Amino acid sequence: MKNSLKIKINSGLTTFSSGIGIYLSSKYLTRLLFVIIILGLNFEVTKALPSYARQTGMSCSACHFSFPELNSFGRQFKMNGYVLTGMKTIDAADATTDSTSVTRLKLLTTLPLSAMLQSSFTHISKDVPGVQNNSVAFPQQLSVFYAGQVSPHIGTFIQMTYDGHSFGMDNADIRYTNQARIFKKSLTYGLTLNNNPAVQDVWNTSPAWRFPSASSDAAVTPAKSTIMENLGTQVAGLGAYTLFNNLIFAELTMYRSAQQGSVSNPADNTSTMVIDGVAPYWRVALQHQWGQNYAELGTFGISPKFYQQGITGIMDKITDIGYDFQFERRLPFGALTLHSSLINEKEVRDITPSVSRKIDFNSFKVDGNLYLKNGIGATFGYFYTNGSVDSKISSWTNKPDSNGYIGQLEYLPWYNTKFALQYVAYSKFNGTIFNYNGNGRSAANNDTLYLVVWLNF
Repeated sequence: MKNSLKIKINSGLTTFSSGIGIYLSSKYLTRLLFVIIILGLNFEVTKALPSYARQTGMSCSACHFSFPELNSFGRQFKMNGYVLTGMKTIDAADATTDSTSVTRLKLLTTLPLSAMLQSSFTHISKDVPGVQNNSVAFPQQLSVFYAGQVSPHIGTFIQMTYDGHSFGMDNADIRYTNQARIFKKSLTYGLTLNNNPAVQDVWNTSPAWRFPSASSDAAVTPAKSTIMENLGTQVAGLGAYTLFNNLIFAELTMYRSAQQGSVSNPADNTSTMVIDGVAPYWRVALQHQWGQNYAELGTFGISPKFYQQGITGIMDKITDIGYDFQFERRLPFGALTLHSSLINEKEVRDITPSVSRKIDFNSFKVDGNLYLKNGIGATFGYFYTNGSVDSKISSWTNKPDSNGYIGQLEYLPWYNTKFALQYVAYSKFNGTIFNYNGNGRSAANNDTLYLVVWLNF
């Protein structure tokens, strides 16, 4: 699910997809790109999925600052379909003329497999009645990945996870990519088939990959979050994207219900949150790298219509529109990164076939990260949600207003091993500071200390 590495990229790398040898066959293009990247990089510290490291022959620190946060090269690797390889392959080609041939097979000699283990300890500031505190999860997550090149233009990120309760499909992103030139400028374009809106995103501001990348399942969390944060593994989407001149990114993906777990598939009258038709997801971003700095500014969103129960009847019509900003600065002793996102959610909830109610909800998050070359990192974040009164929120105010801070210290003694200590402090919870549930529980009672050990192998 998450990778991590850190590389100092020279000024020429940001044009990685600028069409070097666009007119060569894919076989020779891939080898040429690999040689250029190796010669153009100065390796530092960080880490990634070991299957990608084995495939490329690069240290895990080539794509991430601290996994799963991607750096510039990691974003290019993902956007170009996970297909870059330095591994020996089984090749086959058909001759089209006396001077050219078409690659018909480029098969990795070793399956691109890896695994991930998370184990954790959680302490909540005040015991929840009837629930044991100081909980241990072993595992919190145990995942197996098939992640790497399938063909010269198709690559995968497929995750299967045991979460301590059940085993099944987790995040998945399968891509087809290619390159071209327009007006002498580079154009990367591709298709993505995935099961979680924003899992295909390359920035650490969208819901699938933003901080915190690991959190406790035992923690008490606010009652409401955006719909985009709750569709993972419940949908399947096919979309197209393009990156022009390494500057302008645009994507449009259509999602359809494809629910997993104990629910019915195909959906029936017992199902909930079934999408009527398809839900469009969009992503537009501007990015620029200069010297040791990188910045991105973008927008994203999704607009599904759900049946409140079953596959007919009254509906919820929801539109999430998000805005995000990301900044990175490489320092002599490490790297500084900043991420921020704001999502505005507008819901029209049917009460009866002829009566509906409008509900607004906002979610804001910001975090700053300092990563040192010795593997030590520190992150400080702030989160804030507010919105309309909602009867589905079980607090005496029925409001989703919550805010607080997250601090995290981490240490990577090796590029595939992370120890993290995280503290979440709430200033407001489900609408108020004190007695939010009517039984005397305050926001600060849900403050959470979380220790996680994260291994990739």
